Amino acid sequence: MQPTTLADRAVVTVSGQGAQDFLQALITTDLGQLEDGEAKPGALLTPQGKILFDFLVTRDGEAIRLETGTDQAEALLKRLTMYKLRLPILLSVTSPAAVTIHFEETSGGYRDARFAKAGQTVYRTYGEEGETSGIQEYERLRIAAGIAASGADYALQDAFPHDVLMDKNGALSFKKGCYVGQEVVSRMQHRGTARKRIVIVTAETALPATGTPLTVKDRPIGTLGSVVGASGLAIVRIDKAGEAITSGEAILAGDVPVKLALPSWAGLEFPAEADEASA
Repeated sequence: MQPTTLADRAVVTVSGQGAQDFLQALITTDLGQLEDGEAKPGALLTPQGKILFDFLVTRDGEAIRLETGTDQAEALLKRLTMYKLRLPILLSVTSPAAVTIHFEETSGGYRDARFAKAGQTVYRTYGEEGETSGIQEYERLRIAAGIAASGADYALQDAFPHDVLMDKNGALSFKKGCYVGQEVVSRMQHRGTARKRIVIVTAETALPATGTPLTVKDRPIGTLGSVVGASGLAIVRIDKAGEAITSGEAILAGDVPVKLALPSWAGLEFPAEADEASA
């Protein structure tokens, strides 16, 4: 596949003395574990533990780059400015920003840790313009890997990090100490109370549009997100989905029968399936 440039990306840059310490106390990503040449997922949460902004974090020399959607960039900059107070750091935004996806290792690229978890090779470069003809192929790969995107798969301020597997893809730190919303996500982690998860949806025919409910016996268990042809993503109640799978009940997206699968790299099972296997 040829490199393809995404048209809806922006970059917020945090630089200056103390930039890492500033972000380390705010965002979910452990910057102490962020390697050069790596693009690691992360989020800034609400105090209630829901995703307020999501982004990919990379190092740009001594600065830290937050790649996010163009629809989030200005609000993210404003929120970081609110937290900045009198700290000696600089904040800037480039929106839109040229973010190009490469499907093999490339000089100056940053390996996308989300795809690496799924056994896929995806690199991102910044400031380099390329073709846009491969966007659908990128979306197809993203769906197959079970990687959620805000807007298409979940609404900001509505989803917990666990819903979109941030606890599994390296976006959430449970060791680095306090950050905004940390107490809530830590409680969910230790009590095992995450009931919703992103799943891969497949059908024999084309799936209906994003936003279509997923139902079992006319009862909703989730909502269809990203769709490319007969494959898509959805956030579902995994207990309800597991019950349907175990009992053989039909799961429908609109009137289209579908199959659901948790991304294999996440190491998760539907609860009813796990209970049956251990019986």
